Amino acid sequence: MEMTASPSVNLSQVDSILQQRKGEMGAVIPILQETQEAYGYLPREVIERIADTMGLPFSQLYGVATFYSQFYLSRRGKNIIKVCDGTACHVRGAVRTVDTVHKDLGVSPGGTTDDYNFTFEVVYCLGACALAPVAVVNGQVKARCTAERMRQTLKEMTK
Repeated sequence: MEMTASPSVNLSQVDSILQQRKGEMGAVIPILQETQEAYGYLPREVIERIADTMGLPFSQLYGVATFYSQFYLSRRGKNIIKVCDGTACHVRGAVRTVDTVHKDLGVSPGGTTDDYNFTFEVVYCLGACALAPVAVVNGQVKARCTAERMRQTLKEMTK
């Protein structure tokens, strides 16, 4: 997992989070979660500030952030599109949906558009096999999300 350099990150948000959690034992995960909520991801400078403030080695905090899939070290898009390609979804045509997102947005799975409007991820189970193929767009489940339905969703989002 690669960390993105961020142009002059305002550290006041993380400082506020650290102040609110000052002295709490075992607060590393909640601090990282709140910080990611504030910034949208965990910039290197922010992880360094957390490590320094908490008296932890940067490598230890980086290890926690890279261990859990909920944390992101690079900037993500305003809109998050997750397309399931697990067995049920794959059999029901998820590959075509993946190809549609890739072609229409010009971004590969795991990538973010240059304007930071979209992040596109392929996941391997959303736990909704009966609704296959499934996608999640900005936290909203899209059942029976064929390539055509995804194309319509993308058109609506880019208006």
